Amino acid sequence: MSRPASPITATTRSGNVALVAAAWGIVGVLVVVPLASVFLEAFSGGFGAWWATLAHDADTRHAIWLSLTVAPVAVAFNTVFGIAAAWLVARFRFPGRSLLVALFDLPFSVSPVVAGLALVLIFGRQGLLGPTLAALGWKVIFSWPGLVLATTFVTLPLVVREVLPVMESIGPEEEMAAVSLGANGWQVFTRVTLPNIRWALLHGVVLANARALGEFGAVSVVSGHIAGVTDTMPLRVEKLFQEYRQPASMAVASVLAGLALVTLVAKYVIERRVEAEARERQAARAADGTAAEGAGQR
Repeated sequence: MSRPASPITATTRSGNVALVAAAWGIVGVLVVVPLASVFLEAFSGGFGAWWATLAHDADTRHAIWLSLTVAPVAVAFNTVFGIAAAWLVARFRFPGRSLLVALFDLPFSVSPVVAGLALVLIFGRQGLLGPTLAALGWKVIFSWPGLVLATTFVTLPLVVREVLPVMESIGPEEEMAAVSLGANGWQVFTRVTLPNIRWALLHGVVLANARALGEFGAVSVVSGHIAGVTDTMPLRVEKLFQEYRQPASMAVASVLAGLALVTLVAKYVIERRVEAEARERQAARAADGTAAEGAGQR
């Protein structure tokens, strides 16, 4: 004979349904509706008008090209830095290690506008290194290198924060075994370390690329808003909107939104793969522990 559901169970289910409905409602209002409105506005005149807006405006073409060149360079630097920094922190104990780990998160804590201003104060014409750079004929602020610096700063933690926990979880045993068998440093990295961290690394790269493409605050400060020279896609969206060219602004915004959706799909696929590999490692360790325990009993 079945028992009736308790009031506590019924209340819990009702609460869960309410929370799920609230979560979907908030996501719908704050994410889905604005995103859908961007695409609807961008394609309101048809695909031909959308393409003409992107392809026939020289400043818009340059903004797209600039974003697609600045972001990969910043991500490449952060990839190299992230792997090296994660390996250093995960494999060594040294004075100041905790402070270094905390500093990894500094770009998350500092406003991008403040970061951009700091770069201006260092690399600007009147900044700390300005006279030296001017004497060498190098221009950083209001040019492509300044955009790369600003983008690199705001995306700095993303790769290292994804790779570091994985390196710490797998431990150095496999790398030490490879060294004991005669492998050199490059062989250890390419055949042992990199295969173990590949999905976490790819996840960090995807997140860093998405952040780099959408960066506005720091880039806005160091760019000078020079149309056709230092305007990236986010800056171009703002400028077109301020000029009351809303369809053109939404067309560029739709490119950014489309890249964001691609990033979301890639992030989902990679996260599933990372979780699967984590389960496989746990199962392998459990099997090794069981085998060792059985051998000890014998």
